[in-house]
Amino acid sequence: MMYFKQIFIFLVLLTVSGGNAYSQVLDLSWKHIVQDMDASWYGTEEAQGIANTVLLYQKNIGGWHKNIAMHKPLSEEEKQNLIASKPDADRCTIDNGATYLEMIFLSKVYKKTKNEVYKSAFLKGLEYLLEAQYPNGGWPQYYPLRKGYYTHITYNDGAMINVMSILKDINEGSKDLGIKVDKSTLERTQIAFNKGVSCILKTQYKQEGVLTGWCAQHDEITFQPAKARAYELPSLGGVDTAQIVLLLMEIKNPSDQVKRSIEAAVTWLEKTKITGLKEERYKTADGLKEKRYVQDVTAKPLLARFMNLEDNAPFFCDRDGVKKASIMDISQERRAGYAWYNSGPNNALKKYPEWKKSLRTHSNNENYITVAQDGSGDYSSIQDAINNCKSFPYERITITIKNGIYFEKIHVYEWNPKISFIGEDKDKTIITYNDSFNGVNLGRNSTFHTPTVLVEGNYTQFKNVTIQNSVGDVGQAIALSVNATGCVIEHCNILGNQDTLYLTGEGNKQWFRNCLITGTTDFIFGNATSLFTDCEIRSKSNSFITAASTPQDTPFGFVFKDCKLTAKDEIDKVYLGRPWRYHAKTVFLNCNLGAHIVPEGWHNWSKTDAESLSFYGEYKNSGKGASTKNRVTWSHQLSDNQAKVYSVKNMLGIKSEKEWLQ
Repeated sequence: MMYFKQIFIFLVLLTVSGGNAYSQVLDLSWKHIVQDMDASWYGTEEAQGIANTVLLYQKNIGGWHKNIAMHKPLSEEEKQNLIASKPDADRCTIDNGATYLEMIFLSKVYKKTKNEVYKSAFLKGLEYLLEAQYPNGGWPQYYPLRKGYYTHITYNDGAMINVMSILKDINEGSKDLGIKVDKSTLERTQIAFNKGVSCILKTQYKQEGVLTGWCAQHDEITFQPAKARAYELPSLGGVDTAQIVLLLMEIKNPSDQVKRSIEAAVTWLEKTKITGLKEERYKTADGLKEKRYVQDVTAKPLLARFMNLEDNAPFFCDRDGVKKASIMDISQERRAGYAWYNSGPNNALKKYPEWKKSLRTHSNNENYITVAQDGSGDYSSIQDAINNCKSFPYERITITIKNGIYFEKIHVYEWNPKISFIGEDKDKTIITYNDSFNGVNLGRNSTFHTPTVLVEGNYTQFKNVTIQNSVGDVGQAIALSVNATGCVIEHCNILGNQDTLYLTGEGNKQWFRNCLITGTTDFIFGNATSLFTDCEIRSKSNSFITAASTPQDTPFGFVFKDCKLTAKDEIDKVYLGRPWRYHAKTVFLNCNLGAHIVPEGWHNWSKTDAESLSFYGEYKNSGKGASTKNRVTWSHQLSDNQAKVYSVKNMLGIKSEKEWLQ
């Protein structure tokens, strides 16, 4: 609300004061004014006058309409009409530079003037871009969504690449941008950019299994090349591909997948470029604009705007949507009024050798690897680091992870045991993804496909990191799944909702030390033997903490020692656990149980047989939820001798975690 009040007051003053100075810029294009003026000009009265007009055109949702000459002066009536139309969001878009150009202009004026109104408008535009992004990382042409081809993931005319360029500048704290964002917003822009890169990689088109380039539009569901206007058929695009490649080449210390994508796209651009052809523009005897292409060995290479998906052959199209092999076979209106060839992609080809040369070499010591998003490490992707680790190493491998938000699914494979993942700061080194049961949609067992981090390598260690499933409270969605033995998770945040932490594998043993684990329902579940010491177990709703499925002949299931069970005041009905399978075993020893723990303590999950077959125990717990007076009769209050059985040695077969971390 503060933003709207601030802008409203400013605009009222603007309409009263009037008087914008536009004399120097009326003959220039809006794009030229945004991108090509001398830096000092953006602090002038003339620039501020244009910035005030940009504010008038911004809609309440944060975006702008397209094809507007923002630098043209407005009458008082036009200003009032724009203020009245601010709730109209239907035509807000990123097409033809819209929203992108306005945000860049405001940032440049703010940098010179420090007028907070311009910064607020920029941040409102940023919120619009973040909201418009699809969960798969792409951006539609229009948001709110409009029916038709406007919903496709749009690379055409730099739409999505413009958005990602802004996000990149924010993430890197670009001095050219001149606007800093708060920590929370920065985390969101980093996630959005990483998701955008993921979408780019998924949409890169393959011909007979070989990566090539990209189309102007891709279907937002299937990622396949998609049709737009009648003469814009599904095809490969040289201009769009070059713009994407230029963006990817700006990523510091790119992942191996990004490198492969760039290599393939550049190979394709080299293969499809057209040499010895020059465009000439002229007027006919009737005064019509025309163009033709003539042979010229000195001409810069050209790329066709549209190429067949099957064989890369250029094609041309009239408004009837019929492909033609020659530009001379389409109407004069389409021939002269559309950019069918472009030399712009040469920039990508020129930059490629420099990019190739700049790639850093990895550390000579294969047992010590650094992952950093800012390019200061050996890899920018955690999974890439794992993929390049030695299989079944004799010595432990340490992967140090610098602060950042790593939006990726991590899989520590069975052949990658003895890896330590050490974060720089547990609250700032964040591994996150957003898969859920309904999101992956792989049948009745979809839950097990949702982990952000899946560990199958024995003797894995995670320390000083946050592992989260960020999908929200939408049902089963695992943050961390451990199907391995000898694993130590310490000083970590494990964050989610339902089914946050899955611990599995008969005979597998794991140790969680000084961790925060959050969730709603059954958020610690599985059949492994897992010890939790000095952890905070935070319930986010009235429900169940544990759902063990301990095998019948396994002596220990989930054991909590010296832990704190916490929740917000409004949460007041949480059970310690319920049996996922009949022989479930869960014990709390010397823990502090908050008032949210129900007096009965445990639930049988409507399984009467589980009351005699399962084992739920407590020993010397404290706190408002620790009273055993009204506990279910089938739970156990341990004696001193019984409690002694729950030693690290008995449960895990080791004296200290060092035995697992050698």
